[in-house]
Amino acid sequence: MAESHFKEESFSNKLSFKTAARIVRQATPHWPLLIGFILFIMVTAFIEAFNTYIVKNAIDLAVIPGDGPMLLRFMMIYGSLHIVLAGTVFGFIYCAGRLGEQIQYDLRKKLFNHLQDLSFSYFDKTPVGWIISRCTSDIQRVSDLVTWNLLDLVWAITNIISAMVFMFLINWKLALIVVVAMPILISIALRFQKYIIGEFRKVRSINSKITGAYNENITGVKIIKALVREKKNLSLFGQLTDNMYNASYRAVWLSAIFLPIVQLLTAVAFGAVLWFGGFQFKLGLFTIGGIQAFISYITFMMWPVQDLARVYGEMQQAVASAERVFSLIDTEPDIQDTPDSYDVESVKGEIEFRNVDFYYEENNPVLSDFSLTVKPGETIALVGPTGGGKSTIVNLICRFYEPKKGRILMGGRDYRSFTQQSLQSKLGVVLQTPHLFSGTIMDNIRYGRLEASDEEVIEAAKLAHAHDFIAELDKQYYEDVGEEGTLLSVGQKQLISLARAILAKPEIIIMDEATSSIDTLTEELIQKGMDTLLDGSTGFVIAHRLSTIRNADRILVIESGKIKEMGSHRELLAKRGHYFDLYTRQFRRERQRDLHVFS
Repeated sequence: MAESHFKEESFSNKLSFKTAARIVRQATPHWPLLIGFILFIMVTAFIEAFNTYIVKNAIDLAVIPGDGPMLLRFMMIYGSLHIVLAGTVFGFIYCAGRLGEQIQYDLRKKLFNHLQDLSFSYFDKTPVGWIISRCTSDIQRVSDLVTWNLLDLVWAITNIISAMVFMFLINWKLALIVVVAMPILISIALRFQKYIIGEFRKVRSINSKITGAYNENITGVKIIKALVREKKNLSLFGQLTDNMYNASYRAVWLSAIFLPIVQLLTAVAFGAVLWFGGFQFKLGLFTIGGIQAFISYITFMMWPVQDLARVYGEMQQAVASAERVFSLIDTEPDIQDTPDSYDVESVKGEIEFRNVDFYYEENNPVLSDFSLTVKPGETIALVGPTGGGKSTIVNLICRFYEPKKGRILMGGRDYRSFTQQSLQSKLGVVLQTPHLFSGTIMDNIRYGRLEASDEEVIEAAKLAHAHDFIAELDKQYYEDVGEEGTLLSVGQKQLISLARAILAKPEIIIMDEATSSIDTLTEELIQKGMDTLLDGSTGFVIAHRLSTIRNADRILVIESGKIKEMGSHRELLAKRGHYFDLYTRQFRRERQRDLHVFS
């Protein structure tokens, strides 16, 4: 048991040291600022220690003897040193501030770029709050470690060394008394470090869950209020905050115990200096200025140690945050291009699923030995029960996921031989819940092809049948859509997303429940836009409203990862099988609904 604990502790310390070293490496591209602020802080600490030595000599050589010219000389030296001190203080604050901002900029950029490279599966299983906390508060803590925490550490070490040097110059016997206390204080600090870092790791972990809970409750506020889930959500959130409080409390409690211990040892050191110094003063071996200087130097030495609990706490928080930031940076995409991957110029050829197996969880297959051949320009509609594998098929086509077994061919070539960017640039995806970005309608449509002119954007909107409603807005194409398009209706957002897809001129179109959340009138407009988008392209349409797919070249009924039926709308109705049952049930429901509305 003890051996196991030792191994775990050694691993934890090794991990912390490794992480801390990696944090420091973030500053190496900006080494002039790093070296600059370290030198400035060392000079600042030395000048402060030297000023105390000047004051000691001024008391002994000028104040007590009453030597006015000598006192004036010491005052001039003291004043000159403070002018230099003002410059060094400005220097280390400026360098540390700039270095911190540079590190935050580098890490934010690195994280954002890395997030673009990660596979769709990563975002499928990772909470948004977890990612956001690493890109914001965790990066801030990493930056603080390399700047202000490192500054505190360098200042503390320089203060202690400078104070020791001057104390030995003044009275080496009395200095030894002070030096004896230092190893005791350092061993206490190291002992507390082990426990403090464990608690702060818990704090950061729970903080990520709290951020995720905030995100879910804010984005899902309509559902929460509609289902009257406020009390239940508050109870669940209360459990998270209770855990956060308990972990934070333990960390603060450990820090609080550390401080009184240091103060007690400081008081013992003060008492020893006053007793031994007073005894030597009576013998003429020590001066009043020397006693005053020793008390100041003890303060110089003990202040960093007293503040060590705070510094350690912040450093451990930073290390815990860095572990999370680096774990995100080190995450490898599930789907990666190979060295032999090349940019494909076109994917207009035949698409073939050849004996494809796929699963999200092992022993729970979604597709098994799935085969399908799609001709260029053909529109394939996918229908069937939820969880049957429809979305998985289109996700595989987009290469958001890859087959676990079997192959997907485009134009006779395994699509894994294409670079992801070149393949996915040929795709157009219109989702059930359209996503718009903050900005104007013009910006959101142009997102499909950034180099498009205003005229091309407007033409795409006309083809998507979105132009009419846009023209009625106050600012027309320059109307702000709000965050995630909240200022527009679902149907309007869907029309804009169609225009965006049309502007991109994709070769393969994915339509995932594009008409499921809109009214009948808007559905007609979207259906016209879909027809324009699908014209001349290979299309895959997932739909629950079967009326929207009657013109598809082939309709596939997907159930349990298998193709149960396949054919045109007419052919499948004539078979009077699965599709016939789905269609007639849906038609009957819609007719009853319409009769109810008009009755």
